[in-house]
Amino acid sequence: MGVEIERKFLVDQQGWQQAEKPEGVYYRQGYIPSDDNCTVRVRIAGTHGYITLKGKTKGISRTEYEYEIPVTDAEAMLKEFTQNGTEKIRYKFPAGNRVWEVDEFLGPNKGLVVAEIELGSEDETFDKPKWLRGEVTDDRRYANSNLAIHSFLQW
Repeated sequence: MGVEIERKFLVDQQGWQQAEKPEGVYYRQGYIPSDDNCTVRVRIAGTHGYITLKGKTKGISRTEYEYEIPVTDAEAMLKEFTQNGTEKIRYKFPAGNRVWEVDEFLGPNKGLVVAEIELGSEDETFDKPKWLRGEVTDDRRYANSNLAIHSFLQW
């Protein structure tokens, strides 16, 4: 069973604009309607397609299963099965044996920049880049599945 242990932070706009960034990858993703116990996401990241199933969050952990699928299948699934989604540019920053993923949202969530790090355990310590602001791990408004329905610009 796959387990995702993730912490999420807001990014300081000024610090982010000044940061040296690697090349970003365009992401488009949507959510297939499901119940409160499971989130089903279809994603296109650059030239790759993925389908992901995520269980209910307990603390900062949840089960996660992600599989690469043909990008043509992902495009068809997004078109046929999803009603809401998000678009973003994702930047990856290595940090020791972990990676910070910074999402710069587009469209109805434009202006929102969120950084997340996946950990090996809930109590793992890690260095924080200087462009981080407050932690929003427990704030469900910042979940991508929520942003797909309730855009940041409408808050």
